[in-house]
Amino acid sequence: MDSDAPDAPAEPIYEPRLWRDNGWTAKVVKNEDDDGWAVEMIRDGEPEPALVGPWTMGRDKKNPKPLDTGAFNTLVKTASEVIRRHEQQLHALLHKSVVVSADAGRLTVNLDIVPDEDDPYAVLSALDEGGDQLAQVRVAASFKLSNASAEAWVASGFVKPGKG
Repeated sequence: MDSDAPDAPAEPIYEPRLWRDNGWTAKVVKNEDDDGWAVEMIRDGEPEPALVGPWTMGRDKKNPKPLDTGAFNTLVKTASEVIRRHEQQLHALLHKSVVVSADAGRLTVNLDIVPDEDDPYAVLSALDEGGDQLAQVRVAASFKLSNASAEAWVASGFVKPGKG
């Protein structure tokens, strides 16, 4: 197996201060803020840790407690939850939705922000009760979706907001 292949799973490591398995690496490091220890949880392919937290001292009160299967599995679960919550928060920031009443019935108006570094924008779309798309326009990423702005867009016949 070619270990340099990008999709090749990393070989598991089970050392007292370094565990790697199932797409995750746990690394026990010296805590920069005090005399204690910290653990970093890094998902394979990610440049930054998903989780950094305090780590328990060993019996000698100098060295860190060694990693073990139970601790590693708990750390993976916690780090995965942190990532999931971050993704949910990001989704909530980038995707807004309101429901408005119109002659055609209840319409769902969505605003999906595309956070492009050079040219951020948003897509405003309207869906009927059956989920069929009635209209879609590109708007500024700063467009504020509210019941009033959605109703005004629907009432205009889906003319791009800001245009006459």
